[in-house]
Parts: sequence; C-alpha cells; structure tokens
Amino acid sequence: MDTSASDDLARAESLMARKAYEPAQTICMAVLRKDPGEARAWFLLGVLAADHDNLAQACELFDRAATLVPAEARHHAFLARALIALNRRGEALEAAGRAEALGPRDPRTQDALGVVFTRAGHHVRALPLFEAATAAQPGDPGFQYNLGAARQVAGDFPGAEAAYAAALAVDPDLHRAWSSRVQLARQTADANHRAALEALIAEPSDNPDRTLHLGHALAKTCEDLDDYPAALAWLLRAKAVKRAAVAHSPEGDAALFAAAARTFPPGTRSRGHPSPEPIFVVGLPRTGTTLVDRILSSHPQVASAGELTHFAARLRQLAGTPSNLLMDVETLAAADRVDLAVLGRAYMDSTAPLTGAAPRFVDKMPLNVLYAGLIHRALPEARIICLRRHPMDACLSNFRQLFATGFSYYNYAYDLEDVARYYLGFDRLVNHWRAVLPADRFTEVAYEDVVADQEATTRRLLAFCGLPWDARCLDFHQNAAPVATASSVQVRQPLYASSVGRWRRYGAALAPMRAILVAGGVLAAEEA
Repeated sequence: MDTSASDDLARAESLMARKAYEPAQTICMAVLRKDPGEARAWFLLGVLAADHDNLAQACELFDRAATLVPAEARHHAFLARALIALNRRGEALEAAGRAEALGPRDPRTQDALGVVFTRAGHHVRALPLFEAATAAQPGDPGFQYNLGAARQVAGDFPGAEAAYAAALAVDPDLHRAWSSRVQLARQTADANHRAALEALIAEPSDNPDRTLHLGHALAKTCEDLDDYPAALAWLLRAKAVKRAAVAHSPEGDAALFAAAARTFPPGTRSRGHPSPEPIFVVGLPRTGTTLVDRILSSHPQVASAGELTHFAARLRQLAGTPSNLLMDVETLAAADRVDLAVLGRAYMDSTAPLTGAAPRFVDKMPLNVLYAGLIHRALPEARIICLRRHPMDACLSNFRQLFATGFSYYNYAYDLEDVARYYLGFDRLVNHWRAVLPADRFTEVAYEDVVADQEATTRRLLAFCGLPWDARCLDFHQNAAPVATASSVQVRQPLYASSVGRWRRYGAALAPMRAILVAGGVLAAEEA
C-alpha cells in the first residue's frame, strides 16, 4: 500500500468510528478504484454494511478482505460476527477459529470474537477475550458491558457488578447495563438505584428500547422494595412504548400455533433418525425450563447444550422457504416435503460440537414447543419435557421478563392481554401434543411440583428420560456450567418457592389478563 492510500484509509477508519459513513465510503471507493486489492478498504466497507444491517453484503466484503490478507485476524473475526448474526453458526465458528489462531491483540477484534463465541454458546471460550479487550481499553462501555454479561453467565456476580458499574461510569445512559445490573442482586432500601433510574427515564427519548430497559430496571427495583403497584406501573409504561413500536399481531401468534398442530395430526407415525441422545425441554419462557435443564444436566450422563435454534434452522434450510424468520407458518407448512430422517440427522450433526462426550444432552429452547410434533417425527427416540405453570404466574412472568428485543417471537410480552392470548394458544397446542404424542416421549411437568417436592419430581424426570437416579441432580445450584438465560442468578441458588403465586401481589391491576384467561377456560372464575 502506498503512503497516500494508507493515510486515506486511516482517515476513513476514523470517520467510520464517528459514524460518518458517507465520506468514509467515498474514500474507500476512491482507494479501490486505484487498487482493487486493498484489503483494508474492503474491510471498512464491510463494517459500513454491517452497521447498516446489510449482513449478507458485509459477509461478502469481509470474506474478500480475508482472502486478500488472511493473516489479519480482524478480517476473520468480523466475518464471523456477521455470519453468526445470520444464524450461519458453523461458518461463523470456522471464521472465529481462524481469527483466534492468529492471536488477536486488537481489543475490538477480541470483543467481536467474544460476541461470536457467546452467541454460539461457547461461553468459556468468550470470557478471556472480553477480559483481554477491557484490559486493553477499559474506558469502552460496550466492552465493559459484554464483560459483565459474560461474567454473569459464568456465575461471577461480583465481577459482573464491577463491569456493569464500570460501563455506567463511562456512559450513565447505557440502558442495557442498568437492566442487567439490577438483576444481579436484590435491591434494598439502603442499596438501590431508584433515584438515578427515575431521573434517566424522565429525560425525553425517542428510543423505545431505552425506555423498555430503564422501565424494567425500575420495576425490578420496586418489586424488591415490595412496592408492587409501582413495579407494575413502570412495566405497563415501558412495555406500552415498545408495543407501539413493534408490528405485533395476536392473530399471527394464533396462526403459528395452528400451523404447529397441523404438523402432527392424529394417527401420524414417526420414522425419523433413531438417536436417543436429545432431551428437549420446552414450554413458555419463565416457567422453569432453565431449572429443569440444570437438574437434568447435573446428572453425569447429561450435558446442557443451552437454548438452541438448531432444529428450527435445519428445518428451514431443508424446507427451502425464503423467510428470514426461524419460526413461521410457511416453514411449518412446508415440513411435509422434508425428509424428516434427514432433518433428525442434520440436527444431530449440528449439535455434536456442543454436546461433548456425554451420552445425552438437553436442548432447552422453550419455543421448541412449536416443533414438538416434528421433533418426534424427526427424532422418535428423543424425550420432550414440557413445563407448565399456573396460568397467572406464567403470564405475569412473561410480562415481567425483558426478552431480547431483536427477536419478534417474544413481541406478545409487551401487553398483558397479548400475553394472556398467547398463553391460550400455547395451552391448546400442548393439549394437542398430549393427545397425539406417545406418553413415553412427551410429558408435562408443573413448575409448582418441582418446587413442592423436588426429589419426587426429579425421580420422575430421570425415569422418563431413561436415566438412573443420581442424587447430584438435587444439588443443581452447585452446577458450575455457564447459564446464558434470564434465570442465570436464580438457578445458582437452592430451590425456593417465593415465585409461586406471585401474581396475587399485584391485585386488581392484572384484571385484563385474568379476564381473558377465565374466558379461555384455563382459569376458574372463583380463583380470579
């Protein structure tokens, strides 16, 4: 590279860091007209494309840079990050492995690699990369936030608190750090951030995600302080802002549940891949799925693979549907043209890198409940455990949860009535699965039963899975494996019953939700 091109690209990179995309792009294109082999220009154009959510083009541009200069770690790392965002997990891990082998020292490359490994479920591999990035550049709030999240997954809650605090010291308006920070420990009258959060949320903002995160942080704080009316008021305010910004359709949810039921009509026979390894833990989120995953994976014969989207992704790939969604009516309808034995084998091949040497593994994606029929057809020896919970507690827990805002599947959780309607669709679907799937392959477990009699329920779970009794399953909270779900704090504690009947603390404010559940026949009028 000649000196002028190097200076020009350094200026373009500086402009890109300030989000001055147009002049940066102009510089890169001018350099490439003179020298199409200038890898740095292709890389910067890839960053520009990724920042504008044009991920397919970003992959092409990063791949071109990596082909031209394969010894540059950031080319492979940023390619991996774009690939993982497109759910191309295998390719992303290959690119990330190439970057990791080059020993990257640039903190942005280290952080990007940490993000890739985190999203791929390789949390142990991600943590040292985030540690290295923050050590090199401690004043970057994004790096500190990612480190905090990684430490939280690893169970290092004091370390997570320190990282979130460091992020907020640099950027007090980093709303993701606030919502994460208050989840780490119970807020008390002497130690809470209520005043700071109320001051922040009072500032004008046109960002619904900011309002959502700050509102959730305030709701958790108020709940910890036993101020339940204020907690629900903050949730209703924050959720309403986000609900107005998303295109959610309860009718779309109903269509999805109906399409799922049609994938296994009564009398269907299963002739899929015969592997007995998978145990699918499904149900509504926040109903005990992580708890059951931890109980089962505390057994020496069982590994936890985490919340995988592999089954849905392999189905969409084999069905060839053009949708960019993992769960949609079109793909479910196209399942009849898929060789389900091939689907079962493809799923098993895709999970092999995550499951290690253990003879059995848990796939704990709650919304795989939509695929229970297809899972049984594709993997007839797999076990499917569906968590159930009192309708009011299940709905409230979903409404209280701050789900990933980038996944439209959880848009039902922004409104009390939408949550109740979603529960009714879920209940109808599970009733169908109970009627059509073999009882030795599909079972339901009530969260309340796990809490009331942990040992009896654990014995039933192990027997259903064909596993011998092991007392270590009772000490699930001592399981040191990473937890990358909203229950990362709770499941590292012994079993507690304080969340059973939580809905009663909110009183009449939940009336709109109760009315729909009563009308739908899942809740007795006298209980409401």
